[in-house]
Amino acid sequence: MDRFRMIFQYFQSNSESVMNGICGLLALASVKMYTSFDFSCPCLPQYNMTYGLGIMFIPPIILFLCGLILNRQSLVMLEEWRRPAGRRKKDLAVIRYMCSSITQRAMVAPVVWIVVTLLDGKCLICAFSGSVDPEKFVGFANVSTVQVQQLLAKVPCKDDELMKNNTSRKAVSRYLRCWSQALGWSILLILIIAAFLARWLRPCFNQATVLQARHWSNYIDIEQKTFEETCCEHSRLFAHKCILHFFESMQQEIKLHSCSLPREGEEAEGEEDLLRGITDQDQVNKLLKTWYYEKPPLDVS
Repeated sequence: MDRFRMIFQYFQSNSESVMNGICGLLALASVKMYTSFDFSCPCLPQYNMTYGLGIMFIPPIILFLCGLILNRQSLVMLEEWRRPAGRRKKDLAVIRYMCSSITQRAMVAPVVWIVVTLLDGKCLICAFSGSVDPEKFVGFANVSTVQVQQLLAKVPCKDDELMKNNTSRKAVSRYLRCWSQALGWSILLILIIAAFLARWLRPCFNQATVLQARHWSNYIDIEQKTFEETCCEHSRLFAHKCILHFFESMQQEIKLHSCSLPREGEEAEGEEDLLRGITDQDQVNKLLKTWYYEKPPLDVS
């Protein structure tokens, strides 16, 4: 039990490192999912584009949502954005910083999926084989328009009977794969350049504002964790008091069965410090409501 508590405390105190690790794992999972995925283009003019683009963009949306769900700060940011101001004002710079941090981490896995998909080329070939200009390829000469569309739609299916003897199938496939890989490398280059500029141009801007936003972003997360821990401890002590009060009339019977109650005064001081004279459910609900609607200002003087 102590080991689980230590692991839980480590995750709480190193949430940023843990989130970076989770983002890396999601990125690796996206690559593994794609390589193990059995891609089968329908090779039908009315379904190719839907299937190809669906495989290219639907899994990234799922991975993006998973990144948001696994990131604890996404819920903390929404709570901070939606909470009443009360006696503590809301800092929009902090919320923007949290939103930017959450989005950047959640976008890692989707971008990896899209780049890997483009570099592989199967999805783009399936989606856009029917959009190729047949006049650029000699294998589609002297063929009616309807037949050309059917033949182009079957370009991804190299085992199809109609395409086995068609000399232009490989040419169309290479043409689309080249465009797909060029697009994939271009996106990767743009992302690397953007990351390079963001890292090297950051010192040119006001670092004090960034440090403040980062500090209070961490504070909001830690405050939420500490509040949950304090609520758990308070609930335990309140339940302890309620149980002792319930069994007050049975002390003699409990003593006979060797289930001794704590002596009067033991741990009482610590419990009273935390309970602060709270004796019923309405007082607890009032405290929680006050915390939500009227959070105290960040001033401990």
